[in-house]
Amino acid sequence: MLGWDKDGRVRTRLAIRIHAALERVFPERRVFLKSDTDTRFIRLRPETQLFAYGGATLMVSWAIVATAILLMDSIGSGNFREQAKRDQEVYRERLNALSVERDQRAEEAVAAQQRFNAALAQISVMQSELLASETRRSELETGIEVIQTTLRDTMKERDTARLALSDLEKQTEEGSAAITMATTAPVQMEFMSSALSETAQERDRILADAQAALDAREELELELDLMEERNDQIFRQLEEAMAISVEPLDKMFRSAGMPTDSIIEQVRRGYSGQGGPLTPLSFSTRGEEPTPDELRANTLLQQMQQLNLYRIAAERAPFAAPTHAGVRMTSGFGYRRDPFTGGRRMHSGVDFAGSHGTDIYATADGVVTFEGWQSGYGRVVKIQHAFGIETVYAHNTRNRVKKGQRVSRGDHIADMGSTGRSTGTHLHYEVRVNGKPVNPMIYIKAARNVF
Repeated sequence: MLGWDKDGRVRTRLAIRIHAALERVFPERRVFLKSDTDTRFIRLRPETQLFAYGGATLMVSWAIVATAILLMDSIGSGNFREQAKRDQEVYRERLNALSVERDQRAEEAVAAQQRFNAALAQISVMQSELLASETRRSELETGIEVIQTTLRDTMKERDTARLALSDLEKQTEEGSAAITMATTAPVQMEFMSSALSETAQERDRILADAQAALDAREELELELDLMEERNDQIFRQLEEAMAISVEPLDKMFRSAGMPTDSIIEQVRRGYSGQGGPLTPLSFSTRGEEPTPDELRANTLLQQMQQLNLYRIAAERAPFAAPTHAGVRMTSGFGYRRDPFTGGRRMHSGVDFAGSHGTDIYATADGVVTFEGWQSGYGRVVKIQHAFGIETVYAHNTRNRVKKGQRVSRGDHIADMGSTGRSTGTHLHYEVRVNGKPVNPMIYIKAARNVF
């Protein structure tokens, strides 16, 4: 009991000291409230004044800190908006420059396509002329062989006639004395004269035919030389046209990182039938070795077949832009700032902004594997192409194809919109190789100087 009293006294003494210290800082105050009939007062103890002072201090401190935070946030937001506006202006200028460059590349692609079509037409004409010239040459060679055979037979007959004439002359010399004395044999003399005259005429005719055959041979040889020179010129033009046509296509595939050897072999297996104008030339039926012209012609035909395989492969790979109207690229392939969360995320395609309803085209031949609504993508179309390539067209306002439908490059497949997770009207375009996203601009840029 004594212990508790002692602790109580200690606590009372400590409270008295604290109260005295507070009174020195916050002396007790009284607030008088006077009315018409009465006067009252409120006593403000030091503890109450301390509590009120602490509360007021906390309120003022909170107001100062909140005001500072708001000012800093306002200043930072203003700087961020200005920086965003500057970045947006720079990006817009860059997009305009890219749009101008794209239009220039599109014009160059159209011109290249026209040159390519003209080269193909010229190749077709030259091939027809080549086949006609080879047929003519074969006929001329056959005619020369016939003329040479006739000439040899004529020369043999001429030699035989000369021998017969010599024998007749000898017989005439031996029998000249007897003929002179035997004036009674006019019939034999007349026969001999007639035979000699016919022999001389036959000899002259044979000599004239031989000379005519030699002249015809010289003319044919000259015509053959001219034909060979013309064929050589045609071959050179065809070889140059093949080099000009194949090289850009090969460069286009290699720029896109596609192995041309395996791709061409894959296309060849799908188009293995032969026949028609591209069948290798063969003019000999006696098992002889082909001539140099035949070898060059076969090489050209193989190059034309190679060019045709390149063309087929190019139509089955996405070497084209998905839009033809005036659009601008607003986001590229790779990591970027997410427009909704602000975080850093992977963007697996490219975005092309344009007006609502802009036509969207298939970039290569293929089959539609999906058409409908997909979370995040909105209305989307997926097309499966050759070589394990798939293209994706997302955020469409309307899809114009159905699942399982076969499409060709340039077919109208959808209209541009802003469905799904989108901030505005644009096309999200993806290219996937064996399920892995790749930069679509690789294919678009690779085809700029070809199509």
